Amino acid sequence: MGREFIDTFEKWADVYDQSVSGSDLEYQEVFRDYKYILQTVASHAKGEVLEFGVGTGNLTKELVKQGLNVIGIEPSEKMRLKAKVKIPELQLYDGDFLDFPLPDHQIDSIVSSFAFHHLTDEEKELAIENYSRLLPINGRIVFADTLFDSEIEKKKVHRWAKVHGYSHLLKDLRTEYYPIRQTLYTAFRKHHFVPYFKQMNRFAWLIVAEKN
Repeated sequence: MGREFIDTFEKWADVYDQSVSGSDLEYQEVFRDYKYILQTVASHAKGEVLEFGVGTGNLTKELVKQGLNVIGIEPSEKMRLKAKVKIPELQLYDGDFLDFPLPDHQIDSIVSSFAFHHLTDEEKELAIENYSRLLPINGRIVFADTLFDSEIEKKKVHRWAKVHGYSHLLKDLRTEYYPIRQTLYTAFRKHHFVPYFKQMNRFAWLIVAEKN
Protein backbone atom coordinates (compact mmCIF):
# COMPACT_ATOMS: atom_id res chain seq x y z
CA MET A 1 0.00 0.00 0.00
CA GLY A 2 3.02 2.29 -0.25
CA ARG A 3 3.61 2.17 3.51
CA GLU A 4 6.85 0.27 2.90
CA PHE A 5 8.27 3.58 1.66
CA ILE A 6 7.27 5.61 4.73
CA ASP A 7 10.84 5.83 6.09
CA THR A 8 11.83 7.44 2.80
CA PHE A 9 8.99 9.95 3.10
CA GLU A 10 10.05 10.84 6.65
CA LYS A 11 13.67 11.42 5.57
CA TRP A 12 12.60 13.34 2.44
CA ALA A 13 10.19 15.71 4.20
CA ASP A 14 12.80 18.32 5.14
CA VAL A 15 14.25 18.61 1.61
CA TYR A 16 11.26 17.64 -0.55
CA ASP A 17 10.44 21.19 -1.66
CA GLN A 18 14.05 21.80 -2.68
CA SER A 19 14.08 18.54 -4.66
CA VAL A 20 10.97 19.37 -6.65
CA SER A 21 12.25 22.90 -7.34
CA GLY A 22 15.17 21.45 -9.32
CA SER A 23 18.01 21.59 -6.81
CA ASP A 24 18.56 17.82 -7.07
CA LEU A 25 20.24 17.24 -10.44
CA GLU A 26 19.19 13.59 -10.67
CA TYR A 27 15.50 14.48 -10.33
CA GLN A 28 15.42 17.67 -12.43
CA GLU A 29 13.77 15.88 -15.36
CA VAL A 30 11.28 14.08 -13.10
CA PHE A 31 10.04 17.40 -11.70
CA ARG A 32 10.51 19.61 -14.76
CA ASP A 33 7.61 22.11 -14.97
CA TYR A 34 6.51 20.91 -11.53
CA LYS A 35 4.38 23.95 -10.67
CA TYR A 36 2.66 23.91 -14.08
CA ILE A 37 1.90 20.20 -13.65
CA LEU A 38 0.29 20.83 -10.25
CA GLN A 39 -1.70 23.76 -11.64
CA THR A 40 -2.93 21.51 -14.46
CA VAL A 41 -4.07 18.84 -12.00
CA ALA A 42 -5.88 21.48 -9.93
CA SER A 43 -7.57 22.93 -13.02
CA HIS A 44 -9.16 19.54 -13.77
CA ALA A 45 -10.47 18.98 -10.24
CA LYS A 46 -14.01 19.96 -9.32
CA GLY A 47 -16.39 20.02 -6.38
CA GLU A 48 -15.37 18.32 -3.15
CA VAL A 49 -11.82 16.98 -3.41
CA LEU A 50 -10.06 14.05 -1.74
CA GLU A 51 -6.28 14.26 -2.13
CA PHE A 52 -3.97 11.29 -1.57
CA GLY A 53 -0.27 11.68 -0.83
CA VAL A 54 -0.51 15.32 0.22
CA GLY A 55 3.20 15.43 1.03
CA THR A 56 4.22 18.96 1.96
CA GLY A 57 1.02 20.42 0.52
CA ASN A 58 2.15 21.78 -2.85
CA LEU A 59 -0.78 20.43 -4.87
CA THR A 60 -3.14 21.24 -2.01
CA LYS A 61 -2.17 24.92 -2.23
CA GLU A 62 -3.08 24.96 -5.93
CA LEU A 63 -6.42 23.28 -5.22
CA VAL A 64 -7.22 25.81 -2.51
CA LYS A 65 -6.33 28.64 -4.93
CA GLN A 66 -9.03 27.21 -7.21
CA GLY A 67 -11.52 27.66 -4.38
CA LEU A 68 -11.89 23.92 -3.83
CA ASN A 69 -12.54 22.25 -0.49
CA VAL A 70 -9.89 19.59 0.12
CA ILE A 71 -9.64 16.62 2.46
CA GLY A 72 -6.04 15.41 2.57
CA ILE A 73 -4.64 11.92 3.19
CA GLU A 74 -0.93 11.46 3.98
CA PRO A 75 0.85 8.53 5.72
CA SER A 76 3.98 10.43 6.79
CA GLU A 77 3.72 12.38 10.04
CA LYS A 78 6.59 14.69 9.08
CA MET A 79 4.99 15.43 5.71
CA ARG A 80 1.66 16.17 7.44
CA LEU A 81 3.38 18.65 9.76
CA LYS A 82 4.97 20.42 6.78
CA ALA A 83 1.62 20.61 4.98
CA LYS A 84 -0.18 22.01 8.02
CA VAL A 85 2.36 24.83 8.28
CA LYS A 86 1.52 25.83 4.70
CA ILE A 87 -2.25 25.30 5.00
CA PRO A 88 -3.26 25.40 8.70
CA GLU A 89 -6.98 25.05 7.92
CA LEU A 90 -6.52 21.84 5.89
CA GLN A 91 -8.46 18.75 6.97
CA LEU A 92 -5.57 16.29 6.95
CA TYR A 93 -5.61 12.66 8.06
CA ASP A 94 -3.24 9.74 8.43
CA GLY A 95 -3.93 7.21 5.67
CA ASP A 96 -2.90 5.95 2.25
CA PHE A 97 -4.46 5.15 -1.13
CA LEU A 98 -6.18 2.02 0.20
CA ASP A 99 -6.61 2.60 3.93
CA PHE A 100 -8.11 5.98 4.80
CA PRO A 101 -10.99 7.50 6.79
CA LEU A 102 -14.07 7.75 4.61
CA PRO A 103 -15.41 11.30 4.10
CA ASP A 104 -18.83 12.03 5.56
CA HIS A 105 -19.98 13.79 2.38
CA GLN A 106 -19.90 13.19 -1.37
CA ILE A 107 -16.52 13.45 -3.08
CA ASP A 108 -16.46 14.72 -6.67
CA SER A 109 -12.73 14.51 -7.43
CA ILE A 110 -9.88 12.32 -6.24
CA VAL A 111 -6.44 13.81 -6.91
CA SER A 112 -2.80 12.98 -6.34
CA SER A 113 0.63 14.05 -7.56
CA PHE A 114 3.77 11.93 -7.80
CA ALA A 115 2.52 9.26 -5.41
CA PHE A 116 0.37 6.58 -7.10
CA HIS A 117 3.53 4.70 -8.15
CA HIS A 118 4.02 3.63 -4.53
CA LEU A 119 1.34 0.98 -5.17
CA THR A 120 1.86 -2.26 -7.09
CA ASP A 121 -0.23 -2.71 -10.24
CA GLU A 122 -2.61 -4.96 -8.29
CA GLU A 123 -2.97 -2.35 -5.54
CA LYS A 124 -3.49 0.39 -8.10
CA GLU A 125 -6.42 -1.52 -9.60
CA LEU A 126 -7.89 -2.16 -6.15
CA ALA A 127 -7.63 1.56 -5.38
CA ILE A 128 -9.34 2.44 -8.68
CA GLU A 129 -12.12 -0.05 -7.91
CA ASN A 130 -12.61 1.56 -4.48
CA TYR A 131 -12.69 5.05 -5.98
CA SER A 132 -15.31 3.94 -8.50
CA ARG A 133 -17.59 3.08 -5.56
CA LEU A 134 -16.81 6.38 -3.84
CA LEU A 135 -17.29 8.75 -6.78
CA PRO A 136 -20.64 9.64 -8.39
CA ILE A 137 -21.30 9.42 -12.12
CA ASN A 138 -19.12 12.09 -13.81
CA GLY A 139 -16.87 12.17 -10.76
CA ARG A 140 -13.24 12.15 -11.73
CA ILE A 141 -9.76 11.00 -10.79
CA VAL A 142 -6.96 13.46 -11.61
CA PHE A 143 -3.41 12.23 -11.09
CA ALA A 144 0.04 13.39 -12.12
CA ASP A 145 2.70 10.72 -11.86
CA THR A 146 5.57 8.98 -13.57
CA LEU A 147 4.55 6.21 -15.94
CA PHE A 148 5.80 4.75 -19.20
CA ASP A 149 4.17 4.48 -22.60
CA SER A 150 5.63 1.00 -23.12
CA GLU A 151 8.18 -1.45 -21.75
CA ILE A 152 10.56 -0.27 -24.47
CA GLU A 153 10.24 3.34 -23.29
CA LYS A 154 10.77 2.21 -19.71
CA LYS A 155 14.03 0.48 -20.66
CA LYS A 156 15.15 3.58 -22.60
CA VAL A 157 14.65 5.79 -19.55
CA HIS A 158 16.50 3.32 -17.32
CA ARG A 159 19.37 3.35 -19.82
CA TRP A 160 19.33 7.16 -19.92
CA ALA A 161 19.58 7.35 -16.11
CA LYS A 162 22.44 4.83 -16.10
CA VAL A 163 24.39 6.67 -18.83
CA HIS A 164 24.08 9.93 -16.91
CA GLY A 165 25.28 8.30 -13.69
CA TYR A 166 22.00 8.97 -11.86
CA SER A 167 22.38 6.03 -9.48
CA HIS A 168 19.78 7.21 -6.95
CA LEU A 169 17.19 7.84 -9.66
CA LEU A 170 17.94 4.48 -11.30
CA LYS A 171 17.51 2.69 -7.97
CA ASP A 172 14.20 4.51 -7.51
CA LEU A 173 13.02 3.53 -11.00
CA ARG A 174 13.86 -0.11 -10.31
CA THR A 175 12.41 -0.19 -6.77
CA GLU A 176 9.07 1.61 -7.07
CA TYR A 177 6.09 0.47 -9.14
CA TYR A 178 6.00 2.83 -12.11
CA PRO A 179 3.26 1.52 -14.40
CA ILE A 180 2.88 1.03 -18.13
CA ARG A 181 0.15 3.27 -19.58
CA GLN A 182 -1.87 0.38 -21.06
CA THR A 183 -2.01 -1.34 -17.67
CA LEU A 184 -3.56 1.75 -16.09
CA TYR A 185 -5.89 2.26 -19.03
CA THR A 186 -7.21 -1.29 -18.66
CA ALA A 187 -7.76 -0.88 -14.91
CA PHE A 188 -9.65 2.38 -15.37
CA ARG A 189 -11.89 0.98 -18.12
CA LYS A 190 -12.62 -2.16 -16.10
CA HIS A 191 -13.98 -0.02 -13.28
CA HIS A 192 -16.13 2.33 -15.35
CA PHE A 193 -13.75 5.21 -15.95
CA VAL A 194 -12.87 6.82 -19.28
CA PRO A 195 -9.19 7.81 -18.93
CA TYR A 196 -7.22 10.50 -20.75
CA PHE A 197 -3.41 10.59 -20.67
CA LYS A 198 -1.09 13.48 -21.53
CA GLN A 199 2.68 13.40 -21.17
CA MET A 200 3.94 16.48 -19.30
CA ASN A 201 7.72 15.83 -19.29
CA ARG A 202 10.07 12.88 -19.80
CA PHE A 203 8.64 11.19 -16.69
CA ALA A 204 5.37 12.77 -15.60
CA TRP A 205 1.96 12.25 -17.15
CA LEU A 206 -1.40 13.84 -16.46
CA ILE A 207 -4.19 11.28 -16.00
CA VAL A 208 -7.81 12.40 -16.00
CA ALA A 209 -10.34 9.57 -15.62
CA GLU A 210 -14.06 10.34 -15.53
CA LYS A 211 -16.58 7.84 -14.20
CA ASN A 212 -19.39 6.95 -16.59
